[in-house]
Amino acid sequence: MYKPDYLMMTPGPSIVRQNVMERRAEFFGNPDLDEDFFKFYDKLAEKTAKIFGCKKESMIFMSGEGMVGLDSACASLTEPGDRVLVIENGLFGAGFADMVKPYGGEPVTLSFDTKRKIDIEKVKEFLEKDSNFKFATVVHCDTPTGVLNDVKEICRLLKSKGILTVVDTVAAIGGEHFNAEEFGADIALGGSQKCFSAPPGITMLSVSDDAWEAIKNRKTPIASFYCNLSYWENCVEKKLFPYTMPSSDLMGFDTAVDNILEEGIENLVERHHKTAEYCREGLKKLGLKLYLEDDFSSTVTAFYVPDGFIVNGFIKKLKDEYKIFIGGSYGPYADKVLRIGHMGESAKIEYIEKTLTAIKNILEK
Repeated sequence: MYKPDYLMMTPGPSIVRQNVMERRAEFFGNPDLDEDFFKFYDKLAEKTAKIFGCKKESMIFMSGEGMVGLDSACASLTEPGDRVLVIENGLFGAGFADMVKPYGGEPVTLSFDTKRKIDIEKVKEFLEKDSNFKFATVVHCDTPTGVLNDVKEICRLLKSKGILTVVDTVAAIGGEHFNAEEFGADIALGGSQKCFSAPPGITMLSVSDDAWEAIKNRKTPIASFYCNLSYWENCVEKKLFPYTMPSSDLMGFDTAVDNILEEGIENLVERHHKTAEYCREGLKKLGLKLYLEDDFSSTVTAFYVPDGFIVNGFIKKLKDEYKIFIGGSYGPYADKVLRIGHMGESAKIEYIEKTLTAIKNILEK
């Protein structure tokens, strides 16, 4: 039996349920040649599409952590000289600029306060002056701070200007409402290790008809093989994947998707919202200061390291003495912020209560 060494309350990877681990150990067959595997993949796409809010033909599963999906979206859409609008209020949002440049794109970054969501009115004002962009990028939940952006309104605004949209919802989908077709997200990206509560290793994408048209009507070849989304079009019908599929990873992910659908997507989102609120209120009762001023994600809570502690020392003490593992952060927040992940299987009141009690004990000592 799978026995974790500690309670994993990091902002991804999240806790993995026993039935997911057991499914990964089953016979996986030959995904290159076995027709049954293509049927399995097709069914998995149909189920996952319900979570993404798209049709099954839009779904792609790639071998690799969520970053592979982000890179693939940029590689497949960007041609030399394309202007790309990078809308950001955090580390991962800003990072899209570095993904566009290697493919010859010209990123234009529109930055916002990292302690609040992206200001839609200011985006409108910007686009009134300049809307000559092939596509724009935005992050649903920027994980280093846990800020939540209104990607529905942002995508709709961009689409009204004829701009394609790439949405990183890796740390939000499943814990927040998301619907690719309703929102108008042309490429949406998720990762197996967040709210899906499967081990890291699978990135999934929904690709709209407009995005497919842009990919197929490029004037220049896509400057990548592994990150070339054009190879994935109709791969089930063709019975040909670009490379050998990670069968065991996908089988475990399939069970994780079943777990979500069994609970119900709306129920899952509601559980995340209640758990996140409980976590924030609990931290404030302990006298700890949250990083954000507003617009909190329901999947991760960031708070300032308590006085008298350093980030790594606090994390180590919690892990060594109480067998609870939380996260630090990155970039400008690395020495300031601690993060509790409440996503997927980790988004449970009893886990947050246990974590808060341990933090309280450390503070009192």
